[in-house]
Amino acid sequence: MQIKVTITDDHPLVVSGLKNILRFSEQIEVISTYTSGDKLLEGLKEMQPDVLLLDLQMPGTTGPELVSIIRERYPGISILILTGQEAVFYVQDMMRYGCRGYLLKNTTDQQMLVYAIEEVFRGRLFLEPSLKEELLYGMLTEKKEPEGQAPAITRREKEVLQMIAAGQSNKEIAAQLFLSIRTVESHRLSLLQKLEVKNTAGLLHKARQMKLID
Repeated sequence: MQIKVTITDDHPLVVSGLKNILRFSEQIEVISTYTSGDKLLEGLKEMQPDVLLLDLQMPGTTGPELVSIIRERYPGISILILTGQEAVFYVQDMMRYGCRGYLLKNTTDQQMLVYAIEEVFRGRLFLEPSLKEELLYGMLTEKKEPEGQAPAITRREKEVLQMIAAGQSNKEIAAQLFLSIRTVESHRLSLLQKLEVKNTAGLLHKARQMKLID
């Protein structure tokens, strides 16, 4: 049986490379490619794949919001994340939202990619091998913070949090801290996860309650 695959990544070279890799598999057919979450959602109205290869961070609708929409509208699509983000909380978050697998761009080769697509197509879960041990360790050692106690955040996350509180945009924060916009977005997402909130307003409210900011 042919496995229909859609690739969504905002880097044309990545998309081209993935198509080249997958064209050697007789069981896999790339039926469409998109460069943003918004373009993907438009395209899915016309044609749905069996497996969606999805980058975590792209322009427009992305991350958990994008995954949630796809899972609600097209529950038959198996979502396989292919990203550079290897932090455990990203993996946990995506699997909670209903993704079937998680791969890293810097360690995934042709054999692993094809195998992962076949596994999620069959309804199984697939995790990048290097993440399995970290994920298991995190689950076994995870302790709930006492109520009202601030979670551990890094020095950089605190800097980003203070700048968010000052009303600065991701672009402004990135320029001031000499970071990429994507790195700032990663810190922002990490803060949302650690403080268990869904948006910036909730983040700032909770941070003030916990005296992380004035």
